[in-house]
Amino acid sequence: MKLIKNILVLSATTLAINASISMISLVPEVSLSSAYAATKTKRVPALREKVYSQLARAQKLADDGNVQEGLEVLDSIKARSSSMNSYEVAMMHNFYGFIYYNENQLGKAIESFEHVVAEDAIPESLKLSTTFSLAQLAMANGDYAKTVSYLDDWKALNTQPVKTNYYTLKAQALYQSKSYKNALENINIAISLVESKNEVPKENWLVLQRALYYSLNQPTDVVNTLEKMVKLFDKPQYWIQLGGMYGEVGAEEKQLAILETAKQRGFIKTKSEVLQLSQVYLYNGLPFKAAQTLQEGIKNKVIENTEKNLSFIAEAYVQARDEKKSIEFFKSADKLVSHGKFQQRLAEVYINLEHFDEAADAARAALEKGGLTFESNVYVALGMAQYNLENFDASILAFEQAEKHKKSAALARQWIKYVKNEKLHKQSLKESLM
Repeated sequence: MKLIKNILVLSATTLAINASISMISLVPEVSLSSAYAATKTKRVPALREKVYSQLARAQKLADDGNVQEGLEVLDSIKARSSSMNSYEVAMMHNFYGFIYYNENQLGKAIESFEHVVAEDAIPESLKLSTTFSLAQLAMANGDYAKTVSYLDDWKALNTQPVKTNYYTLKAQALYQSKSYKNALENINIAISLVESKNEVPKENWLVLQRALYYSLNQPTDVVNTLEKMVKLFDKPQYWIQLGGMYGEVGAEEKQLAILETAKQRGFIKTKSEVLQLSQVYLYNGLPFKAAQTLQEGIKNKVIENTEKNLSFIAEAYVQARDEKKSIEFFKSADKLVSHGKFQQRLAEVYINLEHFDEAADAARAALEKGGLTFESNVYVALGMAQYNLENFDASILAFEQAEKHKKSAALARQWIKYVKNEKLHKQSLKESLM
């Protein structure tokens, strides 16, 4: 039972993967001995002490809040860059990048780190970590295509087992680019990696997986993910969303069970949630609960006191065969509208309750207000009320009006014949007693 569209809110904020930028160490390979060791595996020139000391000075100034002075020191180093080796140039740009990043100047930070990886004679570890940081920075800067490109570059360089942060970052970038199928493939790999170790995937990974299945119109998979989220995180919104998705896949019994449990646990709070539960109750043959739920929502001012909601309650009580309770809600709904449709329903309810005077009054009020979808039904109700009040002529007149409508013509003719016979019978009986 599909009750409420867009049960899942697929905003970028909701789906944000924790892509905090875990950047490389601010001063990698700071000692001459470690720089020398790096040259053993790749011909990386040494980071000389006089260059390092100036870089460290720039960093300290920036860390102490003297950002402009720190940048000026780097600018003075840059002016002498022609005398520096590739590794020293890379480290200089590395320091620029970190200062700009700390100042939230992401565009300049990205440009600086791109200069780092452009240098060939740097340690592979520096190139790897900087390339990954570039992907994270591009993600933070909203450049999703660049994010994927940097990640592809990183994977081409990497020789170690790929960790989950690669897959989750790529999945988020692909999701934002609306490349849902590829995004799903990546987030599924990340989730499988942690679950294979009997570990719990991060909540926001499952949020993204759920959204991707929904975007790809795979409701059964959405249900499976939400079931996992309910079990692992037990948050109210996941219970509500799972209830909505059970309706999407036609699992109405499960939908009723989970939403009723959610209500018992105090999770049903918003307007849409109350409306959804009321509709689920009604659909599953529990009209009394449907009426009470919406009535309680109005009382608690969660639901507006509109004619639509009032008539829902009234009709639910009719279905629950508690028509007396429906009357006040039909009357309240009628006060909020200019048409006579709710007076028509009142007339029909009064007929069923054998309150014929009230039925006749309601029918006349419905005709006076007008705007009726099936005017013939009102004349039928009026004719039946007048007949039971033994106002035979008035009854016949009402049924004659109903006869003019194709929908009720046959029924009206039967009633006219019946009422005329009853009128003659009553007259004959009366004459015989005189």
